[in-house]
Amino acid sequence: MSKVPISVCIIAKNEEKYIEECLRHLKPYGFEIVVTDTGSTDRTKEIARKYADKVLDFEWIDDFSAARNFCMEHASNNWILAIDCDEYMESVNMKDVRILMQKCVRMPGLIELVNIVNGKHGRSFTSEKVTRFYNKNFFTFENPIHEQIVSKKAGDKSVIEKQFLAPIKVIHHGYDISPEELKEKQERNLRLLRKSLEKEPENPYILFQIGQSEYLMNNYEDAIIYLNKALEYAPTTELEYVVITICDLAQTYREVARYKEAMELMERYKDKCKTARFVFMNALVYLDNEEYLKALTTFLKATTLPDAKSLGENFSDCYRNIIDIYRRMGENDMADMFVEKYEALQAEKEKLLNS
Repeated sequence: MSKVPISVCIIAKNEEKYIEECLRHLKPYGFEIVVTDTGSTDRTKEIARKYADKVLDFEWIDDFSAARNFCMEHASNNWILAIDCDEYMESVNMKDVRILMQKCVRMPGLIELVNIVNGKHGRSFTSEKVTRFYNKNFFTFENPIHEQIVSKKAGDKSVIEKQFLAPIKVIHHGYDISPEELKEKQERNLRLLRKSLEKEPENPYILFQIGQSEYLMNNYEDAIIYLNKALEYAPTTELEYVVITICDLAQTYREVARYKEAMELMERYKDKCKTARFVFMNALVYLDNEEYLKALTTFLKATTLPDAKSLGENFSDCYRNIIDIYRRMGENDMADMFVEKYEALQAEKEKLLNS
């Protein structure tokens, strides 16, 4: 296959567990592949050289953005797709990607990222849109951890609001790990995030990320503190991470059985937030508070929204809860109407998790 004008940029350190599968999935598409190693002591570089066009060394300075930008600077193409070693390319519609590259030169692109998660209730998956595709003439990475794409325009470091959706799907395996590995990963993240917070104590994005890490380590009370602070400084609910902050805070309240506070939170924002993720969480909170009819109508609403599939496994959970509520109400015929849909989604889940 002929080369396409896209460079896939990957940073790596001791990733021999994942990197071969990552690169093997990329190779058929004809991308330039640039791997930047930040100090591996295993076979990461040896494996990378089998597939990559360039394998570079970068001295690690506790800054993921610095490493990504170094990798980007050594790419031959202007258009960059940034992925990680534990992410495997699932599909790309190159015809549509080329059209978008011509039409949206000064806009970054979102890709679909499906996360395989090994959580407290077993293996599951979530789906999200992440900004990973961009023209390096106009954009760069910023933040030492949980790095974000920002404009290169002098003085313009605001969160980018206009983006296009690229037909690129990637499967992320980085959360399909043991509790010990997850703890080690989050402790590293928290160390870097707290360093950043010392410089920007009112940065809502950093506060949000700390809250997420604390939640993943089951430090729920600390998570509540940081997520509330993030909302205190958040500029607008039109930013996706702000809506996620609200949903994560509600979920954390649920973990510690503070159901009324979760309800007050969702009521405060329900007129401003219309995403499937928010609506699904709102339905769960109604259920916790024994508002069964409201929960039913809200779960039904979540399944009809344009972004319903972004719920990942929670899309099928909507139907499971709809069935349960109808049965609780004695409406077995209504419940039976949703069983086939639920079973089909469960089959899709099993296929994804076993692929």
